[in-house]
Amino acid sequence: MKQHSYFVYMLASRIGGTLYVGVTNDLERRVEEHRAKTVEGFTRRHGVDRLVWFEPHGDIRLAIAREKQLKKWNRAWKVRLIEKANPNWDDLFLALMAPYHNRPASPVIPGER
Repeated sequence: MKQHSYFVYMLASRIGGTLYVGVTNDLERRVEEHRAKTVEGFTRRHGVDRLVWFEPHGDIRLAIAREKQLKKWNRAWKVRLIEKANPNWDDLFLALMAPYHNRPASPVIPGER
């Protein structure tokens, strides 16, 4: 039997900005859709495309339950969850994609090395 992976994730518009909670079975594809603004809706309207937190699950029912739980949380609880794992609100998508695209996990600022 094939093992499936599901992800509950949070996106932000910027450090301390607007938050979005979602669930997917393909984190790379879904975040790319948010970043490319290919899907109408909340994240496109509010410029929410920075992956700041995610949690893997092996069971879709557990992932959906966790997503619903987080959506009911107040903002301060979500911020604490993000900052516990990602205190600088780094865009985790860059680190996820680095091994596949031979690029550094951290963005390089032009003129700095």
